[in-house]
Amino acid sequence: MDTSLTIRPIGFLRSAKGVRFKTLHQPDEAAAETNVLELTPAPGIREALRDLDGMDRVWLLWWFHRAESWRPLVLPPRGPSQRRGVFSTRSPHRPNPIGMTPTRLLGVEGLRLLLGPCDLLEGTPILDIKPYVPAYDAFPESAAGWIDTVEALHAEPPAYAVSWSLQAREQAEWLKAAWSVDFQQRLVEILGRDPRPHRTRRIRRLPGGDFVIGCGTWRAEFQVHDLQIEIQALKPSFPVRFLLESWREGIPDRDAQLAFMQRWPCPELELRDGDSLSHSRPL
Repeated sequence: MDTSLTIRPIGFLRSAKGVRFKTLHQPDEAAAETNVLELTPAPGIREALRDLDGMDRVWLLWWFHRAESWRPLVLPPRGPSQRRGVFSTRSPHRPNPIGMTPTRLLGVEGLRLLLGPCDLLEGTPILDIKPYVPAYDAFPESAAGWIDTVEALHAEPPAYAVSWSLQAREQAEWLKAAWSVDFQQRLVEILGRDPRPHRTRRIRRLPGGDFVIGCGTWRAEFQVHDLQIEIQALKPSFPVRFLLESWREGIPDRDAQLAFMQRWPCPELELRDGDSLSHSRPL
């Protein structure tokens, strides 16, 4: 038996979500969000879109294109710091990194599908489209094991109150106004639930006792006192050397990070004596 398969994308998603931190664990159905699936002009694709009119939702089958390896046990971002079997999770680290998402179908324009909120990153390869059939695809009474326990915990009010220092608030509002970079709601949501160090949530303790959380291409440093959290400062994630090397393509928010460090210097990220910039990819 031939154990190899060949899969070719039928299109790619344009979502403007360049980093995982911008994607919710489940899409916010109330969000005013439009994503675009750009289909390839392969033979038969246009005809295959026939009869989608009148369907509120479709399933997207897609490829976790940033997953590089698989793990039998993974650490889900939600819930306690406990590893789970990958087949009981929706982790991208799977033997075959295939994902599936039901999303609202807003319209069809030629070879472009207009879609509602979804949890896919920019450039995600789409493998297939299937109709969402409520009579067969929804089983709200079904038990979901450990996921039910986590959902019950998340249904409770956040355990921690989150506040911002004057500097952190100024930085967050500047990023939003000047660069349309806004992760404030997502940051407060995660920290309000559980600010303890967690690898998948990208939270770690700093040497001085404070904490830092990765927010895509940004970081937020914060303090915890009992059930009170104060976000102290925001910082870029990339050192200046990386941002200035032209061969490093596709770093999200590159210009915003450089402008941020002009306004709020980050000595630990600045160029150091002996640093050399490379404008061609190392061999």
